Amino acid sequence: MSILKLENVSYAYDGRNRVLKDLNYQFEKGKTYAIVGRSGAGKTTLLSLLSGLTSPTGGKILFDGRDVQRIDRYQYRSRYVGVVFQQFNLLPHLNAVENVELSMRASGKKIPEKRRRATDLLDKVDLDEGLAKRRVLKLSGGEQQRVAIARALSFDPDILLADEPTGNLDLTTQEEVMDIFSRLAHEENKCVIVVSHSPEVAASVDEVYELASLRQSKKRRKG
Repeated sequence: MSILKLENVSYAYDGRNRVLKDLNYQFEKGKTYAIVGRSGAGKTTLLSLLSGLTSPTGGKILFDGRDVQRIDRYQYRSRYVGVVFQQFNLLPHLNAVENVELSMRASGKKIPEKRRRATDLLDKVDLDEGLAKRRVLKLSGGEQQRVAIARALSFDPDILLADEPTGNLDLTTQEEVMDIFSRLAHEENKCVIVVSHSPEVAASVDEVYELASLRQSKKRRKG
C-alpha cells in the first residue's frame, strides 16, 4: 500500500505557466525512489509539492489515504516528512548533535532522551562520537550531509525527501550516502524519495520516475 500517492497532479505558476501535468505516482514504505529529468522539467516543484510547501493547482496528493491539503501543514512537515537539502542547511555555530536535537524540539513531538537519540542517529549514518561533538563547519561535505540526514530522521518521519543530496559530493561519498538511504528504506521501512540529475543515483534506487522535458511524465521501472 502506498504511503504517498499523486492523483492527476498538475502545477502551473500564476495559473498559466504549466510545469507539471497529470502526474500519477505512488510511493511505498520500504523502497527508494529517484525523480529525474532535465533542468526545468519540474523536479524542484514536485519536491515542494511532496513536502507540503506548495499546493497543486490540479489533482491531489494523498498521504496515508488523506488529502495533504486537509492535513495541518506544519504537522505534516514536522512529523511525517523529513527533508534533506543539497546545501545541508545546518546551523554552523552548533555541533552535529545539537543540530539534530534542535530538529527534535522543533517537531513538537515528545522525544525522551534527546541527546542519546541524536547520538544514536548520527551513529546510524556512520558518524562516531568524536565527529558528533564537532562543530559542523569542521566537518567535510560528506559528513555534513550525514548530519543533515540524521536531522531529517530526528522525529522518525515515514517519508524522507532528498533534494540533490549528492550534488556536492565526490563519487565515493555519493555511494556511501545512497547506501545510507537504502538501509533506511530496506531495514527501517522508510519511504525515501531522491531528486537527482545523477545517473549513478538513479541506478542505485528501486524505482525511477522521470519527468520528461515536454512537461509530461513517465515511470521507468528498474530491471
